[in-house]
Amino acid sequence: MKTAPLATLTAFAAVVGGLLPSLCGATPLESQLDCKSSAHRFIAPLVADKSIDARPMRVEANSVNAFRPTQGSELTAYGFRVYAVLGYEHGDDMFKRGSGQPINDSAYGVVVLAASETVEEKVRESGSTAVVKQVVPMLMTAVFCDGSALRNTAGPVTTEASSSR
Repeated sequence: MKTAPLATLTAFAAVVGGLLPSLCGATPLESQLDCKSSAHRFIAPLVADKSIDARPMRVEANSVNAFRPTQGSELTAYGFRVYAVLGYEHGDDMFKRGSGQPINDSAYGVVVLAASETVEEKVRESGSTAVVKQVVPMLMTAVFCDGSALRNTAGPVTTEASSSR
């Protein structure tokens, strides 16, 4: 009977030990998802250090640009792997304009690989006012600062950019 707890502890230590190296090299983004910044200040450093591709993988009608993390960048938010970085800032050449009305003068966020309920809990614990929206049930969730705290001119947040590859 004494070997069962030891075996459980050993298995747990092996799993945690296997995860730590990948998390130690990760670049956490949650501090910037406090919705007190701009899309340019959020995304420009990620482009500069080559954590994301400089060209968006998709541009939505509402001008939200979706940027793909580069191979090996290991971006995380709230402990979850980042699938895409989202953003738009009016008048900034870093962002392409969509065919419709822009979402806001500045909006930014991420899509993470996790269920929305879990992400929502972590976002609220951090004190962020970001919008948390399910993108793919049980798999992908958007955390989005829509600029409403700064100035909301273009209506509600949509997360279409994150649902396409």
